[in-house]
Amino acid sequence: MKSRILTVPNQLTFLRLVFLPFFIIAIEYDRYQWALAILVVAGFTDGLDGLLARSLDQRTPLGAYLDPIADKLLLSSSFFVLAHKGKIAWWLTILVLSRDVLLLAAAAVILLTVGYRTFPPSIWGKAATVCELAMVVLVLVLAVWHRQELVSLKEVCGVVVATFVLISGVHYAIVVSRRLHAENAS
Repeated sequence: MKSRILTVPNQLTFLRLVFLPFFIIAIEYDRYQWALAILVVAGFTDGLDGLLARSLDQRTPLGAYLDPIADKLLLSSSFFVLAHKGKIAWWLTILVLSRDVLLLAAAAVILLTVGYRTFPPSIWGKAATVCELAMVVLVLVLAVWHRQELVSLKEVCGVVVATFVLISGVHYAIVVSRRLHAENAS
């Protein structure tokens, strides 16, 4: 069992979790170059752990849970600390974090009422995640190299993030409602 926990992909995911406090500290102390470098390395390890899990046949239940948790922790904390530093609007941060909390609450309710069910991410959820990540990268790049054309792009990106967060949240609510209704009907 221990060998199935300490697979190379899982170790990379654990490493990504270790990066998280350093990422937050870098932003808190206005070391945006470091934060951007940590984010790039974290992104690289995220891609590498998925590739290795598939190619080495080292997919594990722990990895299936831990990988998206690590991703959500990084994105959620990014939005929070960047909003705290005035780099991302609070309304957008609250929207992103609220959707994440609602998704966790819905997952907990489903787990408690009907047991474990898989909910693969939808295209809308994936689009929201990609847009959120693009927003964080753009904000960090803008903090490192203040370019006026990036300021306008940041505003547009914020609207796109909000749009996909809302669409994915509504979509997820519909999917969860349908699944719960189907479970209760059978």
